[in-house]
Amino acid sequence: MTINPIDVISQYYEKDTDLWHILIEHSEAVAELALQIVDKHPELKADRQFVYEGAMLHDIGIIKTDAPGIQCYGEAPYICHGTLGAEMLRSRGLDRHALVCERHTGAGLSREDIVNQNLPIPHKDFLPVTVEEQIICYADKFFSKSRELRKQKEFEHVLRSVSKYGEESGKRFMAMHEKFRV
Repeated sequence: MTINPIDVISQYYEKDTDLWHILIEHSEAVAELALQIVDKHPELKADRQFVYEGAMLHDIGIIKTDAPGIQCYGEAPYICHGTLGAEMLRSRGLDRHALVCERHTGAGLSREDIVNQNLPIPHKDFLPVTVEEQIICYADKFFSKSRELRKQKEFEHVLRSVSKYGEESGKRFMAMHEKFRV
């Protein structure tokens, strides 16, 4: 089943607002890099259409978080945006897309990462499993939602950023980098 991600986003976000612009610009940048990876690595046999859809929807849950710097005025901590987005998509029957939401934070979050850092999300693994989830997770790390939305971050900056979730997160990101380098 093919979906139009913009139609899904439109159910939750008001068009032509700053938040709409931030989400769409960020998601399009992530989708473009993710599709470059798919095209460069046909041996991975990734579902190109699903990668596009998942990349466009991976951050749909930000609207429910408290992140004023990116025009989000919800109540939940930002770290919850993946699980909140997953709930939103599951309510629409988009279970596969929901997994992308849950599993894209950092280089994925293990139960151990969550417990050790006392993160306010369920104590279970949220690690990207499928090649499509991994590609989206990896591509997402290279783009900000708070400044220069389309400017790709330098690799070293991204590695430092994901490593803040722990040594294992950095190792997972490096494994993705070796697999998906474009």
